[in-house]
Amino acid sequence: MARRRQIYEGKAKILYEGPEPGTLIQYFKDDATAFNAQKKGTISGKGVLNNRISEHIFTLLGMIGVPTHFIRRLNMREQLIRQVEIVPVEVMVRNVAAGTLSKRLGIEEGTQLPRTIIEYAYKSDELGDPMITDEHIAAFGWATQEEMHDIADLAIRINDFLCGLFAGIGIRLVDFKLEFGRIWDNDYGRIILADEISPDCCRLWDMKTNEKLDKDRFRRDLGGEAEAYQEVARRLGLLPEGEDNAVLDLEKHRLNRGR
Repeated sequence: MARRRQIYEGKAKILYEGPEPGTLIQYFKDDATAFNAQKKGTISGKGVLNNRISEHIFTLLGMIGVPTHFIRRLNMREQLIRQVEIVPVEVMVRNVAAGTLSKRLGIEEGTQLPRTIIEYAYKSDELGDPMITDEHIAAFGWATQEEMHDIADLAIRINDFLCGLFAGIGIRLVDFKLEFGRIWDNDYGRIILADEISPDCCRLWDMKTNEKLDKDRFRRDLGGEAEAYQEVARRLGLLPEGEDNAVLDLEKHRLNRGR
């Protein structure tokens, strides 16, 4: 497909003008960032893997009635999506204490939470995506109360589905980030799932070993990032069994690094 006009470039993806009005082409990069882009790097093949993984998950969510921006995958790194008006609120869904939650509340990482927790952050790289409450969202008009009810309901529904999906392949869904957008029908706006769902925005731990199969390997300088992403794709059935480059061997990776 011929390259079209660039609309937006983020840390992990580029958006291009789509072939039809109301569509965009979403391109997945290999760039990796952490701590609000204070740490930068590259994970070879990450864009290809995230494109496939996100396509797979969004397709399954669509089959259970979750509205999404995904239309179809175009090639190894691009997918056709609906153009949406992004709600400037990042939604974090937490099942297990990890990351900033552990640090903020002094809870040991890996502790099962008594219930799923939903947290919100204002989507702003310049401000470091500060945490916000429903009161902030309502006061500044980032979303209506009805929209936030829809977002919370969809987040819980997505979490229930993904917990089962990943548990079936031996992976613990610790937490993940979601973004939502509006599509308009005249004056009526409807909330749908946008962005991506991949190891870039999920914490995924092996159920037996607690090995991290997500971007925390990059954040924490653990190495083996590409192998971890490949393993998630392999367990989801998106990479052939038995391929040398599609098998996770973090023990071998540690030995190679002299650990």
